[in-house]
Amino acid sequence: MSDEYKLSPKYKAFLKHNAPVEFLEGTTAAGKTTVGIVKFMLKVAASKKKMHIIASKTTGVAEKNIIQKEYGLLDVFGELVKYNGNGDKDNKIPHIKYQTSSGEKTIYILGYDNKDKWKMALGSQFGCVMIDEINTADIEFVREISTRNDYLMGTLNPDDPNLPIYNEFINCSRPLEKYKDDVPGEILDDLLKCEEKPNWTYWFFSFYDNASLSEDDIEKKKLSAPKGTKLYKNKILGLRGRATGLIFGIFNRKVHLVNKDKAKELIRNRNNKEQTEWLEIFTSGLDTSYSSNSEDTIAMSFGGITNKGSYYLLDERTYNNKNLDIPIAPSDTARNYYDFLERNRKEWGFAKDVFIDSADSATITELNKFKREHGAIYNFIPAWKKTVIVDRIILQNGWMNWNEEKNIEPCYFILEHCKSYIQELESYSWLEDKDNTPEDKNDHMINSVQYSWLPYKTKIKRCEECLRK
Repeated sequence: MSDEYKLSPKYKAFLKHNAPVEFLEGTTAAGKTTVGIVKFMLKVAASKKKMHIIASKTTGVAEKNIIQKEYGLLDVFGELVKYNGNGDKDNKIPHIKYQTSSGEKTIYILGYDNKDKWKMALGSQFGCVMIDEINTADIEFVREISTRNDYLMGTLNPDDPNLPIYNEFINCSRPLEKYKDDVPGEILDDLLKCEEKPNWTYWFFSFYDNASLSEDDIEKKKLSAPKGTKLYKNKILGLRGRATGLIFGIFNRKVHLVNKDKAKELIRNRNNKEQTEWLEIFTSGLDTSYSSNSEDTIAMSFGGITNKGSYYLLDERTYNNKNLDIPIAPSDTARNYYDFLERNRKEWGFAKDVFIDSADSATITELNKFKREHGAIYNFIPAWKKTVIVDRIILQNGWMNWNEEKNIEPCYFILEHCKSYIQELESYSWLEDKDNTPEDKNDHMINSVQYSWLPYKTKIKRCEECLRK
C-alpha cells in the first residue's frame, strides 16, 4: 500500500500499535477509514478465529465507504478477497472471503440499522470487528458486539457528544502520550471525564496526517466550509457537535467562553468608576424535572448583566434523579436552590429576584414555605414566559452573534466551568419533522438561563461601540 498511498509517521505508528479497542476520530479527508481498513485486515489475518465483522449503518453504506471505495478493501487487497454481497449457497448474509496465510477467513457485512438482522447474526464469538461511524450506531448493537470480539475498531465523524456511545465506549479510550497534544482540548476534556479502560486507544487524525494530501489540497478543504459555521467546526476542525439542526450553531467555545478571572475583573471594576464596564445586575433561574427515567435535570443558573449590556453566565448546578438512590423532591430543591443562591451571593452579588419555572407549582410552594420558615431574602417569582421559545432563541442568537472579519463581537458569555450549559448549547436542536419547533430535551439549563434574563432582556444589548464596528 505504501507504494501507492503515502503514510505519515502517525499512521505508521497506528498500524504498528497493539490494543484491544481503538477509536479513530478527526477531520474530513484525514484518511482514517482508508488506513483503518488496512489495519483491520491485518488484524483479521493474524487472528486465530475464522469469523469477523464489518458493520455500518446499512450494507449499502459499508459497500460505499469501506468495500468498494478508492483505496477501499477490494482495491487494496485485490485477489485476496471476494465479496459476496448477496451471500452464497452456504451463507445468506453478505460477507467477504479473505485468503490469508493461516487459511480462509469470513468477514460478515452487517447494517446496524436493522435490529432483526444483526440479532440473527450475533450468535457467535468473533475475532475482529470494525464499526464504521460507531458514534451513530445503535447502542444496543455496540453493547452486544463489544462482548463478542478480540479486537474492536470504531471510526467516527464528529457528532452529538451527549450520545450514550461516547461515555460508555469512546471516552473510555486515551491517546498515546506522544500524540496527546494532537487531540483538541474540548475532546480531551470529554475523554478525561470517563474512567479509562486498560489499553483502549484513541486516535485523532487531521488533514496533516494524510500524507497523500498536498498543501493546496488542504487549503481547498479548509475553504469548503465558512468559518464559524457548524460545518466548519465538524469537518475542518474535527470537533464534536451535531452537524445539522443545531439551534445555537453560532456558539463557539473560543469566542463565548471566558475564565473566572475575567468575570472577577468586572466585579472589581464596579468599585472603580474609571473603568468602563462592570457587573451591575445579578439574576438567577430554576428549571425542574423530577423524572427518574430520563436525562432531564433540575437546573440552576446564576448570571450577571453589565452596565454595557453584556450577559455572563457565572455559575450553574444540576441534579438528575436518574443518578440518585434517593430521588430529590421539591422540598429538597428549595434547600438546594437557597444554598446555590447564597454561595453565589457571597462570590458575585445579590440577586434579589429569582425566577422559577411557572409550570412547577410544587417547587414554588416549597420555596415560599422555605422563605417563611427561614427568613430567606429572595423573591421567588414564577418565570415570565410571554416571550415564546422561538423568540427567546432569536434574542439569544442575536446576542451571541459574532463575525471576526467584520469585528462584530458578542454580548453573551459563559464561564468555562458551566459544563452542563455548554453541553446543551452544543446539542439543543430543531425537530426534523416540524418547522420552527425545538426538541423537548437538552434544554433544562437553557430554560433556566432564559428565565434568568427574560425580565432583563431590554438591558442586554450591543454597546454603541460594538454597533459602530
